[in-house]
Amino acid sequence: MDDFFTNPYVTTTFMIVGQLLLAIVGYFIFRAIGGSLIKRTFQKMKERRKMNNNRAQTLEKLTLNVFSYTLLFIVVVAVIDIFGLPIGPILASAGVVGLAIGFGAQDLVSDVVTGFFLLLEKQLDVEDYVTIAELDGIVEEVGLRTTHLRAFDGTLHFIPNRNITNVSNHSRGSMEALVDIGISFNENISEAMKVLQEACDRLAEEEDAILEGPDVLGVGSIDEYDVKIRILAYTENLQQWGIQRKLLQASKEALDEAGIEIPVPQQVYVPDNNNN
Repeated sequence: MDDFFTNPYVTTTFMIVGQLLLAIVGYFIFRAIGGSLIKRTFQKMKERRKMNNNRAQTLEKLTLNVFSYTLLFIVVVAVIDIFGLPIGPILASAGVVGLAIGFGAQDLVSDVVTGFFLLLEKQLDVEDYVTIAELDGIVEEVGLRTTHLRAFDGTLHFIPNRNITNVSNHSRGSMEALVDIGISFNENISEAMKVLQEACDRLAEEEDAILEGPDVLGVGSIDEYDVKIRILAYTENLQQWGIQRKLLQASKEALDEAGIEIPVPQQVYVPDNNNN
């Protein structure tokens, strides 16, 4: 038994296994510590420099991404060294191989470069509502290679940065809440507009998300069945849909209370008495 533990091959194996375990444990420890430091650093930056929260989250996730890749590279180099392999020639060979496959990895380079300029030019940030690559959603992460976009139905899209040729950012500035309310041709338009404006004023006092308005603009269109009265409000980011729903509800209730008719299309069936 003593010969087993004194065998140089066994000793070397135990040393390699121990060093591998140490490298793996060290990786997870440093990743946790580094991630915590990065998060605290950005939290302090937000407090001291009054950095925009969405911008801070974007840079924080990107920094965590870069940190993870760097730490993983260090662990790989350490593992190579544990097995006693010469690091210099391997890195040199990797450089030659990398140059050889570089021509086939142009998409990867394009992803990284595009992602860099997306951040540099502040085209989008985490939690922005955007349209990119013909997809709508909320930005969850802007990475080195891909941008994560959460659609409103819950689908998470991973979009390669090179595919982002146009960015429509719907979160820069106040958002528009626009509704059309139909009234009967027999109703007094001026009276209906007055009733709707009073309802809008009450809603504006109740909802902090409304930044401007709601204002009754006037007749928006005359359709086959009714006269459309248009109402416009400006809201905080991502609050426009909720305000639209509340505008519709408040308008319907106000018109009902005032006895103003909201027409409903009706069909009249005329029987053909010639057919038995």
